[in-house]
Amino acid sequence: MIDKKYSPLLFGLILSGLMSMLVSGLSTWRALGLSHQFAGQWASAWLIAWLVAFPAVLVMAPLVRKLVERLTAAR
Repeated sequence: MIDKKYSPLLFGLILSGLMSMLVSGLSTWRALGLSHQFAGQWASAWLIAWLVAFPAVLVMAPLVRKLVERLTAAR
């Protein structure tokens, strides 16, 4: 089992992987359709997107948490 202290890192890894897979898949499908090139192009696009999305999620998550806290503060 993975130590609890790695939870934010694991969360970012999984979330960025799934979201980048979904968005790159939709973008690739819109650009190419379901052609014979689709799978290879999607895999390539996904890898590049994930390499950008993972560190972005790690950096942005604390900022977004603070923003949500401010927007939902009790009055």
